[in-house]
Amino acid sequence: MKNYLVTGGAGFIGSCLIRKLLQEGHKVTTIDNLTTGFKSNVPRNTNFIKGNCGDPKIYKKIANIKFDAIFHIAGQSSGEISFDDPVYDINANTTSTILLIKFALNSGCKRFIFASTMSVYGVKPDKPVKESDQLSPKSFYGNSKLASENYLKIYEKYGIEYTCLRLFNVYGPGQNMKNLRQGMVSIYLSQMVNKGKIHVKGSATRYRDFIYIDDVIHYFMECLRNKKSVGKIINIGTGKKIYVYQIIKRLVSLQEKKIPIKYSGSTQGDINGIYADVKLKEKIFGKHRLTKINEGLVSMYKSLIEKN
Repeated sequence: MKNYLVTGGAGFIGSCLIRKLLQEGHKVTTIDNLTTGFKSNVPRNTNFIKGNCGDPKIYKKIANIKFDAIFHIAGQSSGEISFDDPVYDINANTTSTILLIKFALNSGCKRFIFASTMSVYGVKPDKPVKESDQLSPKSFYGNSKLASENYLKIYEKYGIEYTCLRLFNVYGPGQNMKNLRQGMVSIYLSQMVNKGKIHVKGSATRYRDFIYIDDVIHYFMECLRNKKSVGKIINIGTGKKIYVYQIIKRLVSLQEKKIPIKYSGSTQGDINGIYADVKLKEKIFGKHRLTKINEGLVSMYKSLIEKN
């Protein structure tokens, strides 16, 4: 049994990761300010601490706990929302990382696994993006995540054993269906089920790389087992390009009634399309059977219907 710190444990990805760690018999502490997460999401038997990872005072509450690794999942994770308050965004995403790194060094915890984002790439040609490609984020969110990556690179010289996972579009059961400014699939699915219509801000021919939550958790867990991931920045996607109209078509097919669809407007900082080059991921972690998009959408839809 080991002891782990997972930030953002009341959120979508963080709560799923905690659940997996607990299933394997480990102890988990989480810090979450409940800005976008829900206390009800935090699995039982988790040491929950309400607070902001960007607040230096919060670390006094865990000063006497020794952790085997830190998973930094917490943060402001919407490109659109980052334009509302860039100062909050950098505090939530970059200051929090720096403070966690300092805590890790002071407490003797070297292993640090960071949830980064495909938003660090910015606008790219229509081909898979590699980890070595030039980075030019178009949102404050992407910029703050990139800054965190760079801090981790520097702190590697002081003993931090980091892995940055650049997550592409994560979706699945447990995603926040009330936040209509974050997560393509969850936004469209929530509108369809709760409003009986879908409003798409942007073109139907935009494309993304959608990866199911269970597969994302698999790679987070692999970081604990695979030493080859230390000191690496790795794309976590499927390598497949899925268009927005394909997602909409599949979601609408899950409902018997006709769903009106409106395409209008745009989202600040949005890009037309991006999908991952996954060669490095497969080289480090090996082949893993990924959830197909149709399977994932059906699972997410059924989960939402059951809750409603």
